[in-house]
Amino acid sequence: VADIKLPLLTGSMQLAEETVPAVMTIGDAVSQGVIDNKTLGYFMGRIYLFLTAIGIKTDLLRFRQHMRNEMAHYACDCWDAEIYTSYGWIECVGCADRSAYDLRVHSASTKKKLCVREHLAEPLVYEKLVCEPNNKLFGPKLKRAAKPVQEYLESLPVEELAEVKAALAKDGKATVTLTGTAVDGDYEITSDMLTIEYQTKIENTREYTPNVIEPSFGIGRILYALIEHSYSVRAEDEQRGVLSFNTQMSPFKCLILPISGNPSFKPFLQNTARSLRNVGVPARIDDAASVSIGRRYSRNDELGTPFAITFDFMTLKDNTVTLRERDSTKQVRGSLEDIVELVKNLVSGSVTWDDALAKFELVDTTSEADAESATESKLFE
Repeated sequence: VADIKLPLLTGSMQLAEETVPAVMTIGDAVSQGVIDNKTLGYFMGRIYLFLTAIGIKTDLLRFRQHMRNEMAHYACDCWDAEIYTSYGWIECVGCADRSAYDLRVHSASTKKKLCVREHLAEPLVYEKLVCEPNNKLFGPKLKRAAKPVQEYLESLPVEELAEVKAALAKDGKATVTLTGTAVDGDYEITSDMLTIEYQTKIENTREYTPNVIEPSFGIGRILYALIEHSYSVRAEDEQRGVLSFNTQMSPFKCLILPISGNPSFKPFLQNTARSLRNVGVPARIDDAASVSIGRRYSRNDELGTPFAITFDFMTLKDNTVTLRERDSTKQVRGSLEDIVELVKNLVSGSVTWDDALAKFELVDTTSEADAESATESKLFE
């Protein structure tokens, strides 16, 4: 996910009262310290891919960083995936980096190590800079500060401990400053009080405290935002609403309907529904003969059904059907077997509607309301 571009509204941008997010790759955001670490960046990338895959519009999606005064006490970084709706920006997914807060606090309270011990297939051999006090001099000279000074030296990064080693070698002494302890102050240590040397270490187990990334999805908010992003009305008729769900999100992938109540169509309906189910395509039948074909198309557009197979009077003649695509309302004609295969491929994403238009015969209908009369006329040409 390193190359995925995210719209990021950082804490510093919010302090400057900026509202337009900066777009940058996850890799750049992590390397520049905008996102705390790679693991958090990975989860943010997965959240972005999920939201856009289900149909959230990319220009109405952003990640907003929590300000320090709103950050949870356990988090070291936190981002909300916010989606823009008619109510404004709505927090829909939270992604917090809890680091190792929980285990660290429990460990400090119980005085027990709460960590993972992983057995290594091959022992790890490495050089480590080790501080070893001379107990005959270290304790008596530093008294109550002996243990805090030793813990301080052992906690130093290798670069800083190397600087102490160099000072002892050059000057024979070094100064250690303690803060946040009961014995704060400056303490002088001399080269005869301890040695700092590289030692070869062999480890058969890897020991670490696991960090926690906590993503939290507001499913209800996401679904509401998705419905709002997917809803539109036909330009020619504002009473005709459309839910443009993608094929992954539509409850039913295909509508099966006869153009009229002619009993000759009934055997086709159940057989086709069964054929679609056999290839993993959920379908429903709308055979309400008292309702016009245009109205049946329209009410299933409102349900978000992306495709519709229509049995008309040409079906009885040559076993062909039409396949209608919801958003464009365009229809193509082909054999029933080919159309079922096409629907399966459209739902899986292996082909697009443009591919279908290029391969199949385009049906020329002046309007969906006239579809029934148009197909009947074609039969008797």
